Amino acid sequence: MSQKRKKVLVCLSGGVDSAVAALLLQKEGYEVTGAYMKQWSDTKELSGVCSWKEDRRTAIRVAAHLDIPIITLDFEQEYKKWVMEYMFDAYEAGRTPNPDVMCNKFIKFGVWLEKALEMGFDSMATGHYARIKEEKKKFFLAQAKDEGKDQTYFLHQVTTDQLEHVLFPLGGYTKEEVRVLAQKNNLPNANREESMGICFVGEVPMNEFLQQKISKHPGTVRMSSGEEVGSHDGLSFYTIGQRHVHIKNPRSEVISHLGGGENTKPLYVLKKDFEKNELIVGFEDDPLMFSKIIGVSGIHWISGQNPDFPLECAVRLRHRQELQPCSVSLLEGKVSIEMKEPQKSITPGQFAVFYKKGICLGGGEII
Repeated sequence: MSQKRKKVLVCLSGGVDSAVAALLLQKEGYEVTGAYMKQWSDTKELSGVCSWKEDRRTAIRVAAHLDIPIITLDFEQEYKKWVMEYMFDAYEAGRTPNPDVMCNKFIKFGVWLEKALEMGFDSMATGHYARIKEEKKKFFLAQAKDEGKDQTYFLHQVTTDQLEHVLFPLGGYTKEEVRVLAQKNNLPNANREESMGICFVGEVPMNEFLQQKISKHPGTVRMSSGEEVGSHDGLSFYTIGQRHVHIKNPRSEVISHLGGGENTKPLYVLKKDFEKNELIVGFEDDPLMFSKIIGVSGIHWISGQNPDFPLECAVRLRHRQELQPCSVSLLEGKVSIEMKEPQKSITPGQFAVFYKKGICLGGGEII
């Protein structure tokens, strides 16, 4: 093991994954220090269901069990600036953002990593399911062993320079193996359930959370055929591909012919018409649900260099989607993806992330 990377700061979230990451590095002989990173606490103007105090207590218990020091660092202001403001701005503009991507870009592998290196640590480690490969002194982001838990989709905005100072100890393990390691080593959070919801904020109804900052702008809901079926509270509160659309003031004479009882077919959000403030809905097999050509903005290549175009590779348009073959081209300065097969529910604001031979190449925001 290189002496250069011996001193490591492990980000302990209170969850089992980061705890096992610290355990594994300790067993490998690293000088491990734990860190609980505080990103969020409820305020009068904005509240969620964040359990940071409980999470911090659990992280401290893990550190005590492993007999490693632990520090607490506060990045709440940075989180609100780089993640929450981005999220609200995107929703208000009608896109569906992915705050976890921005959290990794600006917070975890931005200010966290900068702070770790500033404090004299050789590297920073997290409990992400991903791997890092080194070739000719260059570092690449590779998919995890556990395909179902692979988190490279959320990590695609990192740079090769950042990866040089990062460790992902869980990349070669499955989630089940991580649980077993936690239980065999009697970690205090071995059986703790996984947290869900907005990164660091917690599980909270999204519309309820957004309405703390975004005003309602009621408008019309129409079927793709043109029939008016009711009204909506505001296009910001809907996502392309969303199933079981809640329609306010439904026109019963129109809704009734869509089916009733067990025969009711769910409606999906197909389009958001901002000029008319109309929400277009339809059924799952509606042609508006599918696209073969996708535009991408703000493209980020992990290597720092553009690939040769056209790029034949695979793409993931949402987390846990199976990789889809595609061709990526650069036309008049804009990146365009041509899919081999039509793709369902392409959502502006989400990310298209590219892969080749198990390596995550980077990605950009769908437009």
